Amino acid sequence: MEVPPGWFWMGWETGPAPERPRHRVWLSAFAIARHPVTNAEYACFLAASGAMPPAWWTHADFADPEQPVVGVAWAEAAAFCDWLSGVHGRRFRLPTEAEWEKAARGGVDAARFPWGDAHPGTGRAERPPRVTEGRPNPLGLQALSGVCHEWCLDWEDAGYYAVSPERNPPGPPDGTRRVSRGGAWRHQDPWSPVAHRSSLPPALRYSDYGFRVVSPVSPGDDIDSPRAPSLP
Repeated sequence: MEVPPGWFWMGWETGPAPERPRHRVWLSAFAIARHPVTNAEYACFLAASGAMPPAWWTHADFADPEQPVVGVAWAEAAAFCDWLSGVHGRRFRLPTEAEWEKAARGGVDAARFPWGDAHPGTGRAERPPRVTEGRPNPLGLQALSGVCHEWCLDWEDAGYYAVSPERNPPGPPDGTRRVSRGGAWRHQDPWSPVAHRSSLPPALRYSDYGFRVVSPVSPGDDIDSPRAPSLP
């Protein structure tokens, strides 16, 4: 789905400290996947690259082709993006957290969740849901909360909002953790608001961590961020 260029309001003024201050951000146009990368899509990458499958790859609770692929480290998600770029002849990468939040809001800056303000009222799931099971947001994007945490391009810095550039913020130049977004299935309350920020050391592989991809509409407007060392 294409997200048009323009301004949006990022963060919450009344949220936890890392979500403040609420600030205006301008982003170039970008296209974002309708849902996180699925097991079926990741299987194509494994077959073509010879990469090692994720830890839960053969577990019955994680093997549905329409579930998000999970247990993927940050560098493995970035490697999938590089492979996909070669397949299609255009650049794919992980979203910045600003891109993720703007897409998740779907043009409704005041909404708490991707679909509106109402909490679903349900708790922890027994397995990762299929990526098409939840309610879409106004852009038609799915699985933005309640499914899996999604790796982002940025390094994590709890105070970054106070110093981030107004246009196409790329995230801090370095760090020890990578940003993730979206509520995850195995939490007691899996329904994270669109402004919620989380992070993880990039080498870790968790059963509730997946990713989705973006592609710049105009390559000349694209941003980048220093990458972590490749994993063995």
